[in-house]
Amino acid sequence: VKKTPSKTISNISKIISDKNIILVTGHRRENHGDGIIKICEALKEIAVKNINYIIVYPVHLNPNIQNPVKTMLRNVENIVLINPLNYPDFIWMMNRAKIIITDSGGIQEEAPSLGKPVLVMRDVTERPEAVKAGTVKIVGSNHQKIIKGVSKLLDDKKYYKSMSHAH
Repeated sequence: VKKTPSKTISNISKIISDKNIILVTGHRRENHGDGIIKICEALKEIAVKNINYIIVYPVHLNPNIQNPVKTMLRNVENIVLINPLNYPDFIWMMNRAKIIITDSGGIQEEAPSLGKPVLVMRDVTERPEAVKAGTVKIVGSNHQKIIKGVSKLLDDKKYYKSMSHAH
C-alpha cells in the first residue's frame, strides 16, 4: 500500500483528517436512473445518522452518475464528492476506509485483501466466492438493504470483524 499519498490524496487527507471513512464507488449501467437515486438516498441517510463518519465518493465521469450524485449529495456535510482517483491513490483510500460500498467487480476482489468489508450494490455478482467467504454482502440498489448493511457493520463489532477477517 502506497505510503506517501499524492497531492490529490494530501488535499483529501486535510478534509477527512482522522475521521472514519466509508468509501463508495458506483458506475455500473444497471444502477443508472432509479438505482443511483436510491443509492444516493441511502447514502444521505447514512451520512445524517453517522456524523462521525465521512463518506468519500470518487464520482464516475459518466453524466448518468455525475448528475444525480452531485445534485443529491453535494450539500451533505459529511459526504465528500471527489474526482475519480488514480489506482495507487484509490488503493490508499481503500486501505484508509472502514467500509467499502461499491458496484465494482475489481474492488470486490481487492478490498478483502486489505481487511475491508464490502457491500455490493448489485443484485448478483460474478465474484460469488467473496460472498461465500463472507467478505462481501450483496445489498443491490435497495435503499433499506444498503442502510441495514452499513448499520450492522458500524454497530455490531463481531459482525464487522467476521467480514473484515474472512478470506
